[in-house]
Amino acid sequence: MNAILKKEIQSFFASPIGYLVIGLFLVVTSLFLWVFDGSFNIPDSGFADLAPFFQLAPWVFTFLIPAVTMRSFSEEQKSGTLELLLTKPISTLQLVLGKYFGACMLMIIAIVPTLIYVVAIYQLGNPVGNLDIGVTIGSYIGLTLLAATYSAIGIFASTLSNNQIVAFIIAVFLCFFIYFGLEGFATYNLLGSADTFIANLGMQSHYDSISRGVIDTRDILYFLSLIIFFIYLTKNKLQKTR
Repeated sequence: MNAILKKEIQSFFASPIGYLVIGLFLVVTSLFLWVFDGSFNIPDSGFADLAPFFQLAPWVFTFLIPAVTMRSFSEEQKSGTLELLLTKPISTLQLVLGKYFGACMLMIIAIVPTLIYVVAIYQLGNPVGNLDIGVTIGSYIGLTLLAATYSAIGIFASTLSNNQIVAFIIAVFLCFFIYFGLEGFATYNLLGSADTFIANLGMQSHYDSISRGVIDTRDILYFLSLIIFFIYLTKNKLQKTR
């Protein structure tokens, strides 16, 4: 697994992919938070608060993480190297985890530089330092769990087609549906008391809960369950190929 993980990290940074992903995430979030007019613009809001960043990040990740993971197994299938990988003395689960943790590592590396936003908000507060550290820490934990879950979904989607674009579209759809779609459907109140249950199946309510600084084990278990579920699906899909 470590060899696969190392290979994934090296492949990200041996090409422009890794640098492009990190740069794109930072540029897009910076423009929306500090330059473009709108609801995400922090200076225009009049509040030294990082909430707009944590509201914007899931939208960016919905497209950025599938773009990172779409090549994970799609490229291996298209080039014919997947069969070679499956004959190596490594279990299917180790292969999946190696690819998965490689994608997670890249996204964590992309998130770390955003800590400069925390410093900026800390300095902009009136008085200086007027920042809820507990909420900020909770929000970063939620964002990391969200990125990890999106990565698991993207890795699974990459096993469904040898075409990277198709894998990308499937991953975007799944991420969007589980994060935004279920919560949006519940707002129509079509199923009565079941609407709350449907909303709780979506990631948004759990992400928002953690982002308020309330670290509830139910929210943590929800994200971990989704990650395990999609890794299990990925393993099973490859097992059939094997």
